[in-house]
Amino acid sequence: MVFDYKTVGVCARGIQIEVEGNTIKNIVFQGGCSGNTQGISALCAGRDIDEVIKALENIKCGFKNTSCPAQLAKALMQYKNRYKGEGNV
Repeated sequence: MVFDYKTVGVCARGIQIEVEGNTIKNIVFQGGCSGNTQGISALCAGRDIDEVIKALENIKCGFKNTSCPAQLAKALMQYKNRYKGEGNV
């Protein structure tokens, strides 16, 4: 399943996440710091959703209250809340 998330408070405009079961298959950020977002995507591919949420949810970017990694964690939480009853998570 592919899930689209509109980010808030970061340079990236959105995140597209491909999930199979409870495993992240692929992540594509729209905008943001290219090297950093590609790195985040590569490091998260193949990992469990809950593991990624725990690792990324409290990361800040400079003086901002959030970051691209934290927004990814929020997107994954939203995905879980939306689809957990449908056997996808």
